[in-house]
Amino acid sequence: MTTSITVNNMNLFHEGINYHSYKILGAHPTTINNIEGTKFTLWAPNAKVVHVVGDFNNWDGQQHPMKKVSDLGLWSIFVKGIQEGELYKYKITTEKNEVLMKADPYGFYSEVRPATASKVCCLDGYQWQDHKWIENNKNKAVYNSPINIYEVHLGSWQKNKDNSFLNYRELAPKLANYVVEMGYTHVELMPVTEHPFDGSWGYQITGYYAATSRYGTPHDLMYLIDHLHQKGIGVILDWVPGHFCKDDHGLRKFDGKNLYEYQDEARSENDWGTLNFDLGRPEVNSFLISNAIFWFEVFHIDGLRVDAVANMLYLDYGKKEGEWKPNKYGGKENLEAVEFMKKLNTAVFKYYPNSLMIAEESTQWPMITKPTDIGGLGYNFKWNMGWMNDTLRYMERDDVFRKWNHNLLTFSFVYAFSENYILPLSHDEVVHGKRSLLNKMPGDYWQKFANLRAFYGYMMAHPGKKLLFMGGEFGQFIEWNYNNSLDWNLLEFDSHRNLQYYVKTLNHFYKDNNSFWELDCEEKGFQWIDPHDHNQCVVTFMRHSKKKNDYTIIVSNFTPVVRKNYRIGVPQLIKYQEVFNSDGEKFGGSGVENSESIKGKKIPWHNQPYSIQLTLPPLATIYLKPMKNAKKLKVKGDKHE
Repeated sequence: MTTSITVNNMNLFHEGINYHSYKILGAHPTTINNIEGTKFTLWAPNAKVVHVVGDFNNWDGQQHPMKKVSDLGLWSIFVKGIQEGELYKYKITTEKNEVLMKADPYGFYSEVRPATASKVCCLDGYQWQDHKWIENNKNKAVYNSPINIYEVHLGSWQKNKDNSFLNYRELAPKLANYVVEMGYTHVELMPVTEHPFDGSWGYQITGYYAATSRYGTPHDLMYLIDHLHQKGIGVILDWVPGHFCKDDHGLRKFDGKNLYEYQDEARSENDWGTLNFDLGRPEVNSFLISNAIFWFEVFHIDGLRVDAVANMLYLDYGKKEGEWKPNKYGGKENLEAVEFMKKLNTAVFKYYPNSLMIAEESTQWPMITKPTDIGGLGYNFKWNMGWMNDTLRYMERDDVFRKWNHNLLTFSFVYAFSENYILPLSHDEVVHGKRSLLNKMPGDYWQKFANLRAFYGYMMAHPGKKLLFMGGEFGQFIEWNYNNSLDWNLLEFDSHRNLQYYVKTLNHFYKDNNSFWELDCEEKGFQWIDPHDHNQCVVTFMRHSKKKNDYTIIVSNFTPVVRKNYRIGVPQLIKYQEVFNSDGEKFGGSGVENSESIKGKKIPWHNQPYSIQLTLPPLATIYLKPMKNAKKLKVKGDKHE
């Protein structure tokens, strides 16, 4: 993988536009003049002296001094005889004669924590078998495709009986088979880059180019991704380009001074006890954008979920008055972060046009998912945090009080097409005392499950792609704990097994019905029937596909009351049928259904020319579709045949 250090490569790196810098920097096993060894290259412009140390020289800081090959701080050395698996660090002597022992920022592998040394590693040689997946996705229109994401923390999805981690290869068939059976289209892996502290869940990183050794080798991770692809499942990585942890062996004050972080200490600090990347520094741009390209190119991932975008975009994020300085125009926008994101997304889509670049952004910053050439940031999707917050607040209300909060259920439709959204029910909603999704639901035991089924049915029909954190599909009752496996034993109980079967059925229904995703990002894919029935806590709307008269009617009743003879407007005078009902007995519901064909009547309702009457099951969402080969009903007076 190594590339020779040319003047052009160095210049591009220092200009912030070398997007394959991992081919130059770091440790690369190679052969020079018929001599096998490893070439080490490091960026440390403020260092006085740099040595490579490791087991190969008994960690003696005098044996292998690196040579400065660039006035802007690149150091390099070729050490003969060093092969894969050798441990190493950089011993950096600062301008103040302090001695720092640093892991390799571009290292491809490291020791298992709590050990912190980098390992020489060659990433070449894995035999990929996902050619069919790659070919099928070359021209895929992501906006018009089903995207239903299963978010996974590999360390706690399943564990061994002794509570140790499964290897990436052990996880591969288990996770792939489960995800396929459940009907998801993608897996989103919480960060799998190297990090020292399990409790950071991977969000406080020391090795951006290293697949965490907790679960195996880089080739083992490739095997997991390859196996998912062969099963038809896309892979999204959770990626953290905004901030990094302060551990001594990491990026903090890497060469004795602020290098990867902002020079201004107040600007580099954040609320999480980590340091913000200096997104205006060209070499940091090369480091981070190369890292994004690295995961697509070397590990064949399909997308990145970019963490904490708001923290990057706003100078005052998490800061009090007086703790931040405005930009040159007097505003709170981080102009360097804006330019970084535009460069990032432009680069990714240049090399990988059909990738997913997903912003986890919690504010009203405009044009997150609009192209850069019209002033957007260039992501193609954004998490809809507003929808998540509003709907969970609504669902946590006792049904008696829901009618006073109806807007929490309907407001998201007002802006549903202002960006390209993903609806997230992520790990963040089931930790820190927030309770699990099931336990957020009000009512008795039966009502909790009914509420959750109704909510999932509403979510699946709402415009936007979908994401659900592991455990939510079978009703994990306690909060997520990264130290323990999910409570799979709950599937011994009918209620949890029925919920899992419900989510499985719902996922497959979603994939099989174009009206739920084909026009997800276009207003013509959605139509209200009635958003106003707050007194009865009912919402009714339609989703359309590209095909004429291919639509689904969605009715959600968020009270435990059965509503008979409930009339809704419909666009055609035909027969309809109930095609999905969250209250079905097979899902653990009460079995209130509309089992017969439902005839349209020439009674205008809800601004529609016709209407039908339904029985609404309690705490339930139902879907209706025109009956196949439905013919327009003949009308004789007021009688309908």
